[in-house]
Amino acid sequence: MKPLIKETHFGSINIAGHQYDHDVLIRLDGQIKKRKKKLSKEIYGTSHKVSLDEAKYLFDEGSKELIIGNGQQSCLFLSEEAQSFFIDKGCAVKVLATPEAVTAWNNSKGQVIGMFHVTC
Repeated sequence: MKPLIKETHFGSINIAGHQYDHDVLIRLDGQIKKRKKKLSKEIYGTSHKVSLDEAKYLFDEGSKELIIGNGQQSCLFLSEEAQSFFIDKGCAVKVLATPEAVTAWNNSKGQVIGMFHVTC
């Protein structure tokens, strides 16, 4: 079941009544996981650019849409390799500032996954 995101502020996100103080993934089955930023940081020296390895970790087989909250000030983005990976998997990607991504998540239907960057 898809959990409802109640709110986000700089440095936190409230999902289904639980406060998270780190970036999170929401899996197809509704599980909430901590983002593995090191998969991108090891390659690019920053976690603000999503690598192919991180894209592979994010993706759940059967996902048709990925909603990315790219930060309160929209600082995170996908690498070209990550974009191509999602295209090849037939998974549409929406990249929005985290507050807008929360609204998109809560209004989404179907086979959707999410990643939410809670700072910058």
